[in-house]
Amino acid sequence: MQEFYKKALLALIFLLVVDALLAVFFVYRAFPTRTLPPARKDGSGWHYGAYTNVVIGGVPSARLHDTSGDRLRFDFKLKDVVAYPIAAGDLKLHDGKGRFLQEDWSRVRTISFVVKCSLATALSFEVSTFDGKFSEPGKFETYVPPRTYFSCNEQGMPVTLDLSRLLIPEWWYASMRQDLGRQVVKLDRVGKIMFGTTAVTPRNVDAYVEISELTLHGRDDRYLAALAIIILGGWVAFGVWFFLSHSRALLASVDSKVKINLPLVAYRQLTLEPYKDKEKAAVLRYIANSYTDPKLDLETVVEGTGANRYKINEVLKSELGMTFTSYLNKLRLSEASRLLTEKSSAAVSEIAYLVGYANVPYFNKLFKEEFGCTPKSFRMLAAQQGRQEQPADRAPSEPLA
Repeated sequence: MQEFYKKALLALIFLLVVDALLAVFFVYRAFPTRTLPPARKDGSGWHYGAYTNVVIGGVPSARLHDTSGDRLRFDFKLKDVVAYPIAAGDLKLHDGKGRFLQEDWSRVRTISFVVKCSLATALSFEVSTFDGKFSEPGKFETYVPPRTYFSCNEQGMPVTLDLSRLLIPEWWYASMRQDLGRQVVKLDRVGKIMFGTTAVTPRNVDAYVEISELTLHGRDDRYLAALAIIILGGWVAFGVWFFLSHSRALLASVDSKVKINLPLVAYRQLTLEPYKDKEKAAVLRYIANSYTDPKLDLETVVEGTGANRYKINEVLKSELGMTFTSYLNKLRLSEASRLLTEKSSAAVSEIAYLVGYANVPYFNKLFKEEFGCTPKSFRMLAAQQGRQEQPADRAPSEPLA
């Protein structure tokens, strides 16, 4: 059994290592991250831009400050030229040839960035999504504009926005004559994102907003489901292998112990050739004849044979290498193993009484220590071994010659 447990331990360690490696791989794929860099050299990708609905002296009140790096910075100055002045910096996706594109963000869960502004205020974040029913490519006023809000300050602060919490403003439903109850935000065709001012942004002040480290964080539950299925399948396979291999190893171990103990079984012990040392023979024969007596102990053997305690222990040590108690238990348990195999209808408690144990739990404990399994398991293993040894061309019920 020791060899089996070593193999099982190695298999368990191997399974844990494989599970850990698979977990790292699948979790990495399940939670992808991606930055939104500026457009590539060929002009395709996300392009920085500025937007405003306020024009002062023929010049928009919002302009890009820097588009060369991975930052979106725009300067603005809001004036009450219109009822609701807006200034914003945005990123639009197109192919570099004037054709606007859309990108699938359906598996994007959050967007994170670092925001810094010259005045502490609240800003809006808006995602423009294309809807095939009424949107026109490049005309972003026809796109669905779900949005949310966040704060910024002069020191700069990290912000993470949950895209599942975006809401479509009521004015858009009114302008597009859409049902206000149809609050379904789909991010499968994103064409533009925008960071803009709000109603609480200070007026008549030169200000700026800077967005950097813009990163998308996704979640793909398919990888997590696949990981769970693979790990569960691996552990089920390991469990099946362990159960079957343990049964085979236990069966081999029990069979080996039974064969080793056969010379000690009482009914065989009685047929041994008489010892030349009559006192020695008397001790062994007395124990072989009386081992089923629950009251048998060393004093009983002394009284029954006339040998002294030293002589009895010397005989058992020299002949069998055991103490009296060890030899007595060996005889009883070996006989119990035989009876469990031959008396399939007898209860375990009955077998225990037949071999000299009045305490059944104690018998079960000693039996498991000797054979590595309980008496019930031993009986099942013995029956299984008997079926395996039966010739394949003979019916199970046909007696063997």
